[in-house]
Amino acid sequence: MAVDVRPVVSGPTTVLYPLRNRLVEVRRVTRLTPRMVRVTLGGEEMAGFQDGQAGSPDDHVKLCFPAPGADLPVLPVVRPDDLGEQDPNGPLPILRDYTVRAWRPERLEIDVDMVLHGHGIATTWAREARPGKVIGVLGPRGSVHYTGDYPWYLLGADETGLPALARRLAELPAGVPTFVFVQVAGPAEEQELTSAADVSLTWLHHGPAPAGAGSPLEAAVRALTLPPGEGLVWFAGEATMLRPIRRYLRRELGLPKERVDVDGYWRRGVIELDHQEAVGED
Repeated sequence: MAVDVRPVVSGPTTVLYPLRNRLVEVRRVTRLTPRMVRVTLGGEEMAGFQDGQAGSPDDHVKLCFPAPGADLPVLPVVRPDDLGEQDPNGPLPILRDYTVRAWRPERLEIDVDMVLHGHGIATTWAREARPGKVIGVLGPRGSVHYTGDYPWYLLGADETGLPALARRLAELPAGVPTFVFVQVAGPAEEQELTSAADVSLTWLHHGPAPAGAGSPLEAAVRALTLPPGEGLVWFAGEATMLRPIRRYLRRELGLPKERVDVDGYWRRGVIELDHQEAVGED
């Protein structure tokens, strides 16, 4: 099936894919840091993932988790372009959004980096993940591509946005000035990030405070003097934490909307946040 390519505003382009449920198995589990685990998922049902397209760093899927004590997940009802109505008398699917850290079509497998925090369904599953365990994968709905030669980049994230940031950083052009701020719990959560860009990387630590509860990220962004030219800004993480950063970038600095992408991946106290609307209007 051909993909649907739609221009968005005057900058990014969105490529849409048909939605499809897939049942896949855990192939490998790699502990990246004390609070981050990489789970490699694969199987024959990954054939046709993203219609064979390379995708983009923002790509995310919904993982469909088995209920506690179950071996298989309850899969959602899917229409061609959206989720359908579930049987109100039956069990509901357990869905959480995760970034596609890597997609290897030749091996029919993806990597998903999962933050271990609390004792929820997703964290418990990630802690107990072993090769052979089955999970559902839905999506992605589409990929957002930024084209053009930007003279500089400003990237920022917390732990949940780090997988997408790392993938974006790895795909940047060689030599382009790139300012990166990543907020994690402490030094043990810092990861090696690779890029051909000219990267200035700053790790910020929120310490014992819960993730998203107070942030050194805004202060770091305000202290940065951006170079001249029309660069691209991208941030992802806890929605409430990112709202003042977006306000600063858009209202105080006056950066145009098409060059500022601030995406709330989660919000403290909210399950299954719609991150498309999480940070709010400009």
